[in-house]
Amino acid sequence: MKYGMIATWRMAVEGITEAAKDLNNGATAGDAIEKAIKMVEDYPLYKSVGYGGLPNENCEVELDAAYMDGNTLSIGAVGGIRDFKNPISIARKLSEERFNCFLVGTGAEEYAHKNGFERVNMLTDRAKQFYEKRRKETIEKGLSPYDGHDTVGMISLDTEGSMVAATSTSGLFMKRRGRVGDSPVSGSGFYCDSEVGGASATGLGEDLMKGCISYEIVRLMKEGMTPQQAADTAVSKLHDELTRRRGKSGDLSVVCMNNKGEFGAATNIAGFSFSVVRDGEEPQVYVCDKQENGVTTYEPASQEWLDAYIKRINSPVTFD
Repeated sequence: MKYGMIATWRMAVEGITEAAKDLNNGATAGDAIEKAIKMVEDYPLYKSVGYGGLPNENCEVELDAAYMDGNTLSIGAVGGIRDFKNPISIARKLSEERFNCFLVGTGAEEYAHKNGFERVNMLTDRAKQFYEKRRKETIEKGLSPYDGHDTVGMISLDTEGSMVAATSTSGLFMKRRGRVGDSPVSGSGFYCDSEVGGASATGLGEDLMKGCISYEIVRLMKEGMTPQQAADTAVSKLHDELTRRRGKSGDLSVVCMNNKGEFGAATNIAGFSFSVVRDGEEPQVYVCDKQENGVTTYEPASQEWLDAYIKRINSPVTFD
């Protein structure tokens, strides 16, 4: 059995690169995905996940994360947890629980404390600066405060054929205190079945939840669709249904991988990126075009695009 990993966004490529080395040496899908997501959570310049994550309306960092074992269908998740490092590890620990496997707010924090997880102030000076800049723009320019919702979602396949899905995010920028999106919600932000495959989503959680999109992708793969067909079908149908019923659809982007290591990605926005690594292949970042006529196209990121990305995330926060 060959191994593989797929993840939302460029920010995941370093994590899956390192985790793939472990998979190549026989690591489990669970250990690999936890390692990869922790690398994203720990990097302060990735401002939508973990340390340095985007704060809520009160300038507090509330984090959501989830973990699903595709062999047993066990799930662990946390929502709105504050001041704890690596919520993905807390979610994985919760997946071992028969009951009470999804905890939020103070309950999640009490569980993390009792189980020895590291308490850390996750709000950085840079995140505070972003908050102040957006608040100023919202008041003076009438811009939406709710821009910024880049969840890291991953699927991992190991050499034994086991699969795991996991997510981690700080959620919608300047969200209301206590808001939880799709990321830690089973079937919406993630779903995984080792007998079929796994999927994960990123975008506007309030709209992604309306279609249980990750479960739908796995269901379509189980019915015989390729990962790419399943991803495109799920995004196209949900986008069209939301547009018909509500007049518009928010951002919908997904990645998926089946238990053969074949992958797919789909999006209704331009510029969505994702990262892939598979047995015998170098890690690769892809950039998508907006889906047209139910089909998403993507190509490897150019060196110019990759350089611009590094420059952008390292740029200081400036005020007009």
